[in-house]
Formats: sequence, C-alpha cells, structure tokens
Amino acid sequence: MPAAQRSVRSGAAPDKRRPKAQPASTRPELHVVSGKSSGREVMIDGARRLLVWTRTRRAPLFHIVVAMCILGASLVASLMLRTQMIENSFEATKTQQSISRLNQDIQDDQSTLDQLQASLPEKAEKMGMVAQKGSISIDLQGYKASGDSKGQQ
Repeated sequence: MPAAQRSVRSGAAPDKRRPKAQPASTRPELHVVSGKSSGREVMIDGARRLLVWTRTRRAPLFHIVVAMCILGASLVASLMLRTQMIENSFEATKTQQSISRLNQDIQDDQSTLDQLQASLPEKAEKMGMVAQKGSISIDLQGYKASGDSKGQQ
C-alpha cells in the first residue's frame, strides 16, 4: 500500500521543496586537455606563484629563503653525520674482527707453547738429562775477577 500512495502523491501537484530539474545544457562537460607542459615550465610556474604569494602576504621572500636555507643546511648536516656514523661503524667492525683474529692467534700460540712445555721433560729424559733434586744458590759477594790487570799492579 505505501507504494500506491507514493505514486498517487507523486502525480499530484509539484512539491515546492524539491528543486526543479535543470536543463541538460548546464551540466559540465568533460574534455581532454591536450596541452603538454614540461617539468621546467611547471617549476617556473611554481616559482612565479611563490613570488606572487610572497608579495601579497606580510611574510617577505627573505624569510622564506632563509627558512629554505636552514632546511637545506640541516638536511646536508644530517646526511654528513649519518655518513660519518656509518664509516665509524665499519671501522669499529673491522677493528673488532682484527682483535678477534689476534685473540685466536694468541690462543693458538698459547696451546702450542703448552704442548711444548708438556713434552719438555720427556725430551730432556731422551737426551739423558736428569731432573734436579734440590735447589742450589750461588753467592757472588766475595767474587773477584781473575783477569783484572789494573788491580794486580
């Protein structure tokens, strides 16, 4: 039933709340833009717009130029700092690798020395040496040189 009522209503007197249908000629038409603009022309147009905008505003062009210089300098400084940090990181890595290589060499040499010290008593016995049983000390306080020619004249 509601559909029938609407159809009856819609055929009645025109509603003042509804906008009247506009003619089709006022509808915007789409068309292809055939102009080709190069990147340089766009840059020049953008610069021209910036100049016009700065002249119409209270902020002069000088402030914008200073701000751009500060932004550029901070970008360059951050890139230089990052590059230096990466170089330092590579240098630290190389140093760590060198230290670990030297530590490995030291450990290899120490193990070789330990093996040689362990085999020393066996080699000494093969050569006919006998291990010392007690300690001997020599006192040189009363020592006089035997070939001293100045002292005998």
